[in-house]
This record gives sequence, C-alpha cells and structure tokens, in this order.
Amino acid sequence: MEKKEASKLAKEQRAFEKAEREKKYRRAKGWQMALYPLSGVAHNSFMFLMTLVSYYAAGIVGLGTVIASLIVTGSRVFDGITDPIIALVFDKTKGKFGKVRPFMVIAYVTMSLSTLLIYFTTHLVPEGGMRLIYFILLYAIFIIGYTFSGITGPAGNSVITNDPQQRPVFGGITMIYTMAFYAIATVYLTFYLTKKYGGFTDAGLFQEFTFTTIIVAGITFGLAILGIWSSDRAENYSSGKLTEKIKFKDLWPILKGNRPLQMFIVSATTDKLGMQIHGNAVVSVMLFGIIIGNYELLGTVQGISMIPNILLLIFGIRYASKFGTKKGYVLATWACIITHGLLFLLLWLGDPTQIGMDNMGFTTIAFLLLYLISGGVRYIGTGLTTPMIPDIVDYEAYRSGRFVPGIIGAIYSFIDKAVSSFAQTVVGLMLAFIGFKSAFPDINTPYSESIFWVTMLLAFGGMMLAWFASLIAMKFYDLDKDCMIEIQAELDARRKDIKNSDPNAAIS
Repeated sequence: MEKKEASKLAKEQRAFEKAEREKKYRRAKGWQMALYPLSGVAHNSFMFLMTLVSYYAAGIVGLGTVIASLIVTGSRVFDGITDPIIALVFDKTKGKFGKVRPFMVIAYVTMSLSTLLIYFTTHLVPEGGMRLIYFILLYAIFIIGYTFSGITGPAGNSVITNDPQQRPVFGGITMIYTMAFYAIATVYLTFYLTKKYGGFTDAGLFQEFTFTTIIVAGITFGLAILGIWSSDRAENYSSGKLTEKIKFKDLWPILKGNRPLQMFIVSATTDKLGMQIHGNAVVSVMLFGIIIGNYELLGTVQGISMIPNILLLIFGIRYASKFGTKKGYVLATWACIITHGLLFLLLWLGDPTQIGMDNMGFTTIAFLLLYLISGGVRYIGTGLTTPMIPDIVDYEAYRSGRFVPGIIGAIYSFIDKAVSSFAQTVVGLMLAFIGFKSAFPDINTPYSESIFWVTMLLAFGGMMLAWFASLIAMKFYDLDKDCMIEIQAELDARRKDIKNSDPNAAIS
C-alpha cells in the first residue's frame, strides 16, 4: 500500500513539474520531437551520397585523386563562404510561411537537381577543361542547396523549444535517426550496391544511390516541415528586443564578444575534421576492405551496432538532461579517447585478418565490443553539439539583445567548413604520398605496411588530437545547466516587459 502511495505521489510530482515547465518554457510536443529531427536524416542522406563523389570524380570522370580531392576541398571552402550570405537572408526572412520551411524546400530542390546532373551527366561531357568546369559548377550549385539545408537545423532547434531539458533530447533523437540512417545506408552500399555493380567503377552505382537519396530526403524533409509547422512563426524568433537590422559587418563583433561560441567552434570544428577524415569512404574501404580483408563486415557491424548505440545514446542524453549538456559532452569525449585508443592498440598489436563473424575468437569479440562502444560514445558527443548551438543563440540574445540563429549558425559553419574542408585533401595527399595518384585504393587493393599506418593515422590519429582540443575548449565554455536556466529566465522577463509596455511591438 505504501509503495502504491509513493508511486502515486511521484507521478503527481512529475505531472506538476511538467506543468510548471510548460508555463516557464516554450516546449515541443512529443510528435514534434519525433518529426522535426528527421531534417537531419534528409541533410545526412545527401552528405552520405556525396562522400562517394571523390570515387566518381577520380575513377569515372577521370580527374585523378589529387584533383578530385582538391575540388572537394574547394567546394567546402565555397560552402563556408555561402553560409553567412544565406544566413543573413534567413535572419531577415519574415514571410507568411516562416523561415525554416521555405529554406528546406529550396534546399531539397537544389540538392536533388544538382546530384542528378552530377552523377548522370558529368562523365558524358567531352573530356578536358569543359568536363572539369561542368563538374565544378554543378558541385557549387549542390553546395548552395546544402548550405540552405544546414542553416535550417540549428535555427529550427532554437525556436521549437527553449527548455534546457528538452534540447539535449532533440540532439539525442537526431543522433538516433542519424545512426539508424547510416547503418541502413552502409548495409545498402556494402551488401547491395557494391555487389551489384562490382565496386565503385560503374556509374550505375552512383546513379541508383542518387535516386534512393532523393526519395529518402523528400520523405524526411516533408515530415520535418510538418513537425515545425506550428512553431515556425515570427513570435518564436524573438530575443525580447525590438526589431534590429542585422548586417554582414555584425558577424565579427558577435564572434569577438561571444566566448561560448568561440570555444564551441574550437571544439566542434576539430571534432568535425577528425571525424570526416575517419568517416571518409576511402578510409572505410582501407580499414575493412584491405586491412581486415572483409568490406562486407562494415555493413554487418553497422547493422548490429544500431541497437547498442541507441542504448548508449539514451544513457548519454539522460545524463546531459540531468547534469547539463556541457558535462555530458566532456564525459563522452573522455570515453571516445579511451575506446578509440584501445581499438587502435588491438589493430596494431593483434591480427586484423582474424576479425570476422565466422571466427569468433578474442580478436573478433574485442574488436566488435570496442567498435560498438566507441561508435556509441562518439554519437553521444556529436549529438550533444546539436543543443549547444541554440544555447549559444540564446546567450547572444541575453548578451546583446539580438536573436540571430542564422548568423550564429553561419559563423560556426563558415569556420567549421573552412577547417573540415581539408579532410578530403588530407586523405588524397597522404594516399598520393604512398603511391595512389591516379585512383584511390579499393576492395581489391593488396595489403601493405604503408596502407596500414596511413589508415591508422586517418582513422584514429586526427580524432584523438581533436578530442584533446575539445577538452581544453570546454574548460572555458560557461554555458552549463545553471547558466542556461538563468538566461532563459532573463529572456522570458524581457519578452514580457516589451509585451506589457507595447502589445503591438515588433519583436526580433
């Protein structure tokens, strides 16, 4: 009887706390939390498709490994340049369809058309300078669409909820969807497409993958638009200050005066560079297809990792919701350093060729456990960067009175892409250094010591350096849970003051 009474009291207490939070914060509904993060799946589906573009450009278009890598690098620099320009347009947009929804539609149409043209027509253009110019032009158009898509994610997260407890959950749901997508997409690529087309030397592989991507992105973008429909309104893009025009020259003062943004950029951009090198399609081929000698194993471990990764992510998000995003991120970063370090030692000191689902000895079991855990904690860290951006947006509103989600996202994105743009160049140059100048290694390339050490550097070395940089940056990142509660209370008070003084005032 006492247990029932205690359970009833606990339930009533939770209901009371939820009601109080709904009064205090702008909270998302359950179905919105399920639908809006699908925009990340749409964004990542095009990203995953374009991780293969270096194979297409080097092997089928005939540009060579170094030229293809430099084009991919240059495109990301261009991507960073377009970010602040499109962000200014975003922050000034005040149409009847809101800000996020129109940008999502533009992003989808632009990326769909450009990828269709890239993979279906580039290799048909006459060889020489015209083919190179055509490829670069289409890639630039894709980047513009990709920029539209990239701006909508953090901006939407800023308006759909301002509850410090809900924001980490949004990041967690986004990463759960991302894990599921990458697991399914990797299985689709390794078990179906590469088998059907015999590797990455047939244009049909890229064309079929393009159709699949367009369908998946269309569905997930549509559901995300539905999820944010009721929140994508002018009153939710507010800082408690009357409308103020934002200009291009405001970017530097915002970056200079916002210490949390500076520290976030250091942490997130170094992480991104390390993980983009690690996740490069060529690096995956070398690790699984050459060193381990079983490329299909990549699809297998990606498939079986989904459930344990989700469980680890749920634990990480619950921890972050209780103790704050910053504490959760730091814990996840330490876990990444430990697990990836052990994984490297296993591959170096053990025999990678003994790893396989048909040889369940110590090496295989240890590899699977470390691969699953390391992937899970890596997703926790990445997932917790998502709620940091809306926190920084609100801090800027608290600090300066300006609510500029597009500009904050663009400042981060510009620097992030300028840094991470070197990922493909690093891969291309290191492989050219050991002899791969005209084509990248594929699943039929024989093993060598040089391939092993280059793969270890690319797969683990960059990430380890990035995580140590993140730990240092987080020492100076002040937006912990208590700080965000104080910021939200102050912003809410400002909005109420303006509404009480002038109910018809335009709020920015």
